[in-house]
Amino acid sequence: MGLTVAQKLIKSHLVSGEMTVGSEVGLRIDQTLTQDATGTMAYLEFEAMGVERVRTELSVAYIDHNTLQTGFENADDHRFIQSVAKKRGIRFSRPGNGICHQVHLERFGKPGKTLIGSDSHTPTGGGIGMLAMGAGGLDVAVAMGGGTYYITMPKIVNVHLTGELQPYVAAKDVILEVLRIMTVKGGVGKIIEYTGEGVKTLSVPERATITNMGAELGATTSVFPSDEITKAFLKAQGREEDWSELKADDDAVYDETIEINLSELEPMAAMPHMPDRVKKVKEIGEIKVDQVCIGSCTNSSLMDMLKVAAILRGKTVAPNVSLSIAPGSKQVLNMLALNGALSDMISAGARILESACGPCIGMGQSPNSAGISLRTFNRNFLGRSGTADAGIYLVSPEVAAASALTGVLTDPRTLGEPLHIMMPDSFIVNDNMVEMPASPEEAKDVEVLYGPNIKPFPTTTKMPENIVAKAILKVGDDITTDHIMPAGAKILPYRSNIPHLSQFCFAVCDKEFPERCKAEGKGIIIGGANYGQGSSREHAALVPLYLGIKAVITKSFARIHCANLINAGILPLNFANADDYDRIDQGDELALNGIKSAIVNGETAYLENLTKGEKYELKYDLSTRQKDIILDGGLLNYTKEAIK
Repeated sequence: MGLTVAQKLIKSHLVSGEMTVGSEVGLRIDQTLTQDATGTMAYLEFEAMGVERVRTELSVAYIDHNTLQTGFENADDHRFIQSVAKKRGIRFSRPGNGICHQVHLERFGKPGKTLIGSDSHTPTGGGIGMLAMGAGGLDVAVAMGGGTYYITMPKIVNVHLTGELQPYVAAKDVILEVLRIMTVKGGVGKIIEYTGEGVKTLSVPERATITNMGAELGATTSVFPSDEITKAFLKAQGREEDWSELKADDDAVYDETIEINLSELEPMAAMPHMPDRVKKVKEIGEIKVDQVCIGSCTNSSLMDMLKVAAILRGKTVAPNVSLSIAPGSKQVLNMLALNGALSDMISAGARILESACGPCIGMGQSPNSAGISLRTFNRNFLGRSGTADAGIYLVSPEVAAASALTGVLTDPRTLGEPLHIMMPDSFIVNDNMVEMPASPEEAKDVEVLYGPNIKPFPTTTKMPENIVAKAILKVGDDITTDHIMPAGAKILPYRSNIPHLSQFCFAVCDKEFPERCKAEGKGIIIGGANYGQGSSREHAALVPLYLGIKAVITKSFARIHCANLINAGILPLNFANADDYDRIDQGDELALNGIKSAIVNGETAYLENLTKGEKYELKYDLSTRQKDIILDGGLLNYTKEAIK
C-alpha cells in the first residue's frame, strides 16, 4: 500500500509510535516559528527550561501581532524577544518585515520539512509541501530545545480537485467550500490533503490561502504536493535549491475523499459569526457594507494585492465604505510600490496599513456600531473585530475590492473583463529586516532584557488524588479561544502578564467569571462540543490555570486547546454520555474522587454531582506521556525533570 504526502512527511520524521490512526506519534521538528502575541510566553518557557541554544534546523521569531505601541508594553516584549533570539540562536524578523506565515512561506519554508508555530495558522506552510502545524507556545519551546512534538496520528482526507477556477473565483472560495462541506468540527483528528489535476492550476499563494484557512476546520494541518509549481515559486524567491519533489504514491489510500470541481465554484462568503456559515455571494444579496479590510495571513500575498489594485485602478471607493489594505510582507509592499499598484490603491481611497496582522487580531479598524464588515481574513468569531454587534463576513480579495467600490456586497463577476495577473519570474529579495543571532561565543555576553510588564509563568503543582470544586462556568458548543481569552488592542499588550489578563477571561460569555474564580479559589469548567476551537493561544489555558481551574469537562475538545490544557496541567475530560452535560448546572458542587489513581491505572473516571446526588461516567484520551505530564502538573515541570 502506497503512502499519501502527509504520511510520507510523518514517516520521515517519526521518532516514536506507529502510524496507526488514533495512536500517539512523536515527530522530529525541523523548523519553528513564533509571533509576538504568543512568543513572549514561549520564550519565557524556553528560558525556564535552561537550554543554552535552540537545536532545530531553523527557528524564527516574528513581530507581527502586537505592533500598535500605545504604551511601553508591546515595545518591551519586542525587545525581550529580540534579546532572547540573539542569545539563543533564533532569527528575528523585525516589526515591519511582515506577517509570520507570509514571510516564512516566502523566505524560509522548505518542502519535506516539519514546522510547528505558536500560531494556529502555521499550516500555511502546507502550501509548499511542509508538515506545518499550529501548537502551544510550550510545545514550541520544547521543540526548540530539541524535544519531540507529539500528535495523535490523524486520518487523511483527500480533497480531490478537478477543473479550473473561473474568472473572479478565488482560492478563498475553495476553502470556503471545504468549510461548507466539512464544518468547523469536520477536520478534527484529520489532515486535509489536496490532490487531482486541479492542483496544477493553483499557484503557491493560492495553495497557501487554502492551507492557511484549513485551521478553521479544526484539522491537524493541510498539505499540497511539492511539484513544478512549487519549484517555480521557490526559484522566483531565489531559493530553488530548497525545492524537492513530494507527491503521493499512485496507490495511496485515503480515509475519506471529497470531490470538488473548481470550474463549478462561485464567489462565496462566510456569514457572521462562524467560518462555516457559507453561502454564495449572489444568494446573500446586495447588503450594505460599511467597512472592507483586505489582508491577513490568508490573503495578503503579492498576487492577492495585484488583483485588488487592478479592480480599484481608476475608480473611487464608495462614500459609505472605509477600505483598509495591509500587504502581507515588506517584500509585497515594496513590489507594490515599485510597480505602481500601491498608487492605484491609494488613488482609489484605500487606507494602507503596515505589513502586520492588524485588524484580523483586533488591532485597530473596529467597525462602527452594528456595522457590516467584509474581510479577507480567516475568522469572524463574535466580538473578534472589537465591535460586539458588528456583522463580519469572510470573502475573497476580489469580492472585497468589488464591494468596496459599489458599497454593497458584490459578486465580482459583474465587473466584466477577467483579470490577468501572473506570478512574477522573480521577487525582490531583501532580508535586511531579519536579524541573525549571535554566535555561541558572542551570545555569552548578550543580556536578556525583561520589562516590568513581563511576569513569570504561572506556578503549577502535581495532580492531587481528588478534585472537589464547583462547576464555576458552563458554556455551550463551539466555544473559541477568543471566548476564553479575547484578543484586541486593549488586551494583547498584556500577553506576557497572566495576572493582568485574568480579568478578561471569558468576558465575552460571563464578565463575572474571573471574580467568581478568585472568590472560590478553584473550579471546574463544563463545556459543549468542539471546546477551544480557533487560535493556538496557550493563554486560553494558562489564564484559567492562574484562576484555579483544575479540570475542563466537555462533549469534545479542539486539538490544540486540549494539548494546551494538558501542557498547563489542567485535566481535560469528556462525558461518556453527552446527555450528562445537560444534567449539570453552573454552581453545582462536583467531585472527581480518586481521579489520580484512575489515570495512573487506566481505570474509568467518574464525576460526582454532590449537589444533585448523581454520578456520571467520563472518558479521557491520554497517552502514557500525557498522563505523566498531567501528574507532574504540566509540561514545563515534566520537561525540567526530563532534562535534569
